[in-house]
Amino acid sequence: MGIDVRNEIRDFLSSRRARLTPDEVGMPSFGGGVRRVPGLRRHEVAMLAGVSVDYYTRLERGSLKGVSDSVLEGLAGALQLDEDERVHLFDLARLANAGVKVMHRNVPTRVRPGVQRLLDAITGAPAWVRNERGDVVATNELGRALYAPMFAGPGRPVNTARFTFLDPAARDFFPDWAATAREAVAVLRAAAVANPCEPGLVTLVGELSTRSEEFRSWWAAHDVRMHRRGGKRIAHPIVGELQLDFEALELVADPGLTMFTYSAEPGSESERSLALLGTWAATERSERLAAVRAGDAEQAD
Repeated sequence: MGIDVRNEIRDFLSSRRARLTPDEVGMPSFGGGVRRVPGLRRHEVAMLAGVSVDYYTRLERGSLKGVSDSVLEGLAGALQLDEDERVHLFDLARLANAGVKVMHRNVPTRVRPGVQRLLDAITGAPAWVRNERGDVVATNELGRALYAPMFAGPGRPVNTARFTFLDPAARDFFPDWAATAREAVAVLRAAAVANPCEPGLVTLVGELSTRSEEFRSWWAAHDVRMHRRGGKRIAHPIVGELQLDFEALELVADPGLTMFTYSAEPGSESERSLALLGTWAATERSERLAAVRAGDAEQAD
């Protein structure tokens, strides 16, 4: 099962139009009173985009095939799309022109040894690598310790969206759960168009839609987001609350993989807690190694 391209285009454009008012785009609102339908009208978007009403109506009904980049840029400006939404619009246009099967690509599920060595060399900050559907495919020791509740869950592969929506521990782990969850949906929505019909992503979206009412509701909003940088507040079961900044670094040699690194404000309580988490992780590793050696010794006897 894949996405319905025409429906995706229709719902995305109409939802972006519905969130704007004439005042926000500097357009006089004639007639006064409350509008029966929220947002801009089609003829207002057409005027702002520099196209005819009939042409815009055709676009909003799901037909982006053959549309020029200049028209797409006009639409992005008229609908006040941010950079992530603009990329999404162009992805929709490519999808309409090329077709789902042409755009499909495999999602990587592991990292090269060199990437893992790089992760392991980052000792003072949590770091991990995720593919576009949110599977965590590699991590360093501190990254695994930071997201210990996610790795403790039963689901495999470990997936950020599945943990957020389906593991009860996530609502305690993320104090700003609703914002975190909505962002996870927006990331998946963008990925679903950038790489349509990817089996793992289709399965994940189906599972989350079936099991989470919040996911279904936010999926229908057609918000899109690409992780680049931001803040994350975490209530860690070992060291307490952490306020961290993250940076997302796309692995150019490995399309579809992104490395995330986390840091705390210098001198902050979060920085001290992160250092404490590192000590805890090292202790846990030492205890595991000791247990393995003890088991080997018993077998040798």
